[in-house]
Amino acid sequence: MSLKIERDQRRFRQIVRGKVRENLKKYVSHGEMIGRKNKDLVSIPIPQLDVPRFRFGDNGNGGVGQGEGEEGTPVGKGGKERPGGPGEAGSDPGGGHLLEVDMTLEELADILGDALELPNIQPKGTASIEQDKAKYNSIRSTGPESLRHKKRTYLKALKRQISTGSYEPDEPRVTPIKGDQQYRSWTTISKPEVNAAVIYMMDVSGSMTDEQKQIVRTAAFWIDTWLAQQYGGIETRYIIHDAAAKAVDEHTFYHTRESGGTRISSAYKVCAQIIEEELPPADWNLYVFQFSDGDNWGEDNERAFNILREKIIPHVNLYCYGQVESPYGSGEYLGNLEGRFGDEYDTLVTAEMEDRDAIYEAIRTFLGTGR
Repeated sequence: MSLKIERDQRRFRQIVRGKVRENLKKYVSHGEMIGRKNKDLVSIPIPQLDVPRFRFGDNGNGGVGQGEGEEGTPVGKGGKERPGGPGEAGSDPGGGHLLEVDMTLEELADILGDALELPNIQPKGTASIEQDKAKYNSIRSTGPESLRHKKRTYLKALKRQISTGSYEPDEPRVTPIKGDQQYRSWTTISKPEVNAAVIYMMDVSGSMTDEQKQIVRTAAFWIDTWLAQQYGGIETRYIIHDAAAKAVDEHTFYHTRESGGTRISSAYKVCAQIIEEELPPADWNLYVFQFSDGDNWGEDNERAFNILREKIIPHVNLYCYGQVESPYGSGEYLGNLEGRFGDEYDTLVTAEMEDRDAIYEAIRTFLGTGR
């Protein structure tokens, strides 16, 4: 019975994965799963999975193609229509229910990688750390009392008493002695860990609306999901800017709106400082994602490009610039960026995100490099 249940569970998971992959572009574009995300799981709304069966009509009421009526007459159950309204409330259940299924972020990353044909990332250089970890996987007869294994201790004492004939079934009593004591033991293993960090930068000036921020948030969710699966976990930093920049937490990053002008170089300065002081490139695989509507103070472009060339691009696995279309932004920065750097760096990737539907292809563009 257990084997049949496990087989059915595997089959159900395969069906769910197929449904998620079939509707992946919709999930990516609409950001439906962000609010359902826990630490390791995300709840995914999928259409109700029903077992196929015949549906019978009401006896005596006829069916399609039977009874009176003219060509073009709507077919449905009888009943009088309420004058001036949509009719009385129905009593039958609807057929459009959604089922929420929990899926791990790792499973979601696998589906994303398969659908977008993303290559696995090759970590750069020596950015790996050997970390010693204790694994409790054996038992020994000596050790600290805090690690005493009570169940095994009493089991050994019971075996001893039975073998020596001192155990009395009518008055069961197990008394461990010193030789019965059992303790949990461990072995130290070296587990290689590859460190990865993502730095997000976003323009929060008055020209960036809530819709543009939601596009950024949705894109960041999928970027984090993929990179975390590739590296086994990531560190994340957030930078917001208008004419001035500062490092903030995730909530502030997505819920701040300023009214000032825009100087992108201020964000690059903070980014370069974080890399230098907190995330040395020798120890980290670094990813920088910048999102803006393309507005920047004209005189600031040169300063921004110099910082980008000297202090950011040479130290990162990938620098991605995503330009989110805004009704208020000029959109000129993307053209200026591509005009200045062209194909000089294969670690620099750009994408335009006109609306939510463009998120899917932008993610493919950003992560399809395999860096």
